Amino acid sequence: SLMVVMAIAGREATRQLAVFEIMEIRSLIGLVLLYPMLRANGGLAATASRRLPLHLGRNAVHYGAQLGWFAALTMIPLSQVVAIEFTMPIWTVLLAAAFLGERPNVRKVAAVVLGLVGVGLIVRPSPSGMNVGQLIALAAAVGFAMSVAMTKSLTGTEKPVTILFWMLALQSLFGVVPALLVWRWPSAYTWGWLVV
Repeated sequence: SLMVVMAIAGREATRQLAVFEIMEIRSLIGLVLLYPMLRANGGLAATASRRLPLHLGRNAVHYGAQLGWFAALTMIPLSQVVAIEFTMPIWTVLLAAAFLGERPNVRKVAAVVLGLVGVGLIVRPSPSGMNVGQLIALAAAVGFAMSVAMTKSLTGTEKPVTILFWMLALQSLFGVVPALLVWRWPSAYTWGWLVV
């Protein structure tokens, strides 16, 4: 899956660069890639939104989750990061039920229980509990689930291009100062992984 490819690319990029820098470059590349879609949807007019506070909250949570996810890639095996990340749909179901009024049916409840059991088997936390990397990955998965629930709310009134623009623009703003504080010019090898 593309998430595994992104995880491998992220882990390779962290061999040379700080997580803040990787996230900033990622957002800037995303803005460049979004430009043709933005232009096809009316240019800057497509970015107009009456729900900027929700965009701001969603992207603050998403940025924090991304930061945790990239950090976890440097702390625990890739298989554990991916397994814990796959709990995101579980948390999304629970958050949608709690905050969006969606009622989980028997299938969803069974999927939640089996998913948690499966992740427990893969991660195998020690008798003393989960380690710091595993906890950070879990917090990132919950953060991504919160972001998905907020995105679902936004899709009722916003176009996908608007949601994507505000995600990339806000996260570029969130990360510019931390990225500049740790900036190292990437090697050609690392640029390849950043583009992936």
